[in-house]
Amino acid sequence: MDNKISRIGVFTSGGDAPGMNAAIRAVVRACAYYKKECFGIMRGYEGMIEGDIVKLGARSVGNILQRGGTILKTARSEEFRTEEGRAKAFKNLKDEGINALIAIGGDGTFTGLHKLYEQFQLPSVCIPGTIDNDLAGTDYTIGYDTATNIAVEAIDRIRDTALSHNRLFFIEVMGRNSGYIAINSGIAGGAAAIVIPEEDLTFEQLYAVLGEGGKTSKSSNLIVVAEGSKIGDAHTLAKQVASRSNYFDIKVTVLGHLQRGGSPTYFDRVLASRMGVAAVEGLLAGKTDVMVGVNDKKMVYNAFNDIMNRHHVIDSESLRIAKILSI
Repeated sequence: MDNKISRIGVFTSGGDAPGMNAAIRAVVRACAYYKKECFGIMRGYEGMIEGDIVKLGARSVGNILQRGGTILKTARSEEFRTEEGRAKAFKNLKDEGINALIAIGGDGTFTGLHKLYEQFQLPSVCIPGTIDNDLAGTDYTIGYDTATNIAVEAIDRIRDTALSHNRLFFIEVMGRNSGYIAINSGIAGGAAAIVIPEEDLTFEQLYAVLGEGGKTSKSSNLIVVAEGSKIGDAHTLAKQVASRSNYFDIKVTVLGHLQRGGSPTYFDRVLASRMGVAAVEGLLAGKTDVMVGVNDKKMVYNAFNDIMNRHHVIDSESLRIAKILSI
């Protein structure tokens, strides 16, 4: 155990994700278990620059495990992108006696912490908290399971009205440039087609799928579209189909930020708890400039330089299964 680390700061940054509060709770209570002080940094890097820092104890994180969002708030900071901004943030940390950091967020969050480490050699560990599940070095990110379950529930509800009216629905899900939510919610929801950034599907191929469904008297069609689709968002694709055929009664539903709110699933709560404890234990074991991850159910530590130029790719088997089941 690294006895030089006495005060650990924890913060959330970037987009919120269900399970972030569970991770905060785990960090704070792991610190208490190992007799280390813990401080919450409000509003991410912006709060770090402004010195908005509060002490946290085991009891101060009670009853947050089941809550969505983040009690520490989150914000983006342009000033932190500069050396001067990072110097101001480091001074505030030093004034509080904070000598290690744990960040919960996505790739932008991790890049910021890596730059702070390069500039001041402050021990740091990242916890992957993003619904996109796009970070290399971990099978799952915190929030992904909850967001996908919310998408599946929405697809199930939309299918009810699609069947009642013989409609074609385009359902757009979040995920930025990652199709993880789309591919798995599409498979689970019985989508006729799934449009994701990772696959080079053309509009003509998508339109052909709809035609095949008509030939086999398919009573409803649901198309799940990832927001980062290369051939257009849900509204664009719906307009293109409408311009080619008057056979379909077309509707569009964009789930948007609905997927980021609400109580996290048991899976995200457990994942976040495991990662929070692993982050503290990693720091105390001398690990720094790393991201906690889970591979084959085991906790691992990934060096920043090993993960930030790569993305968690969708396996070809998922694509194959989605194609087979869409007939």
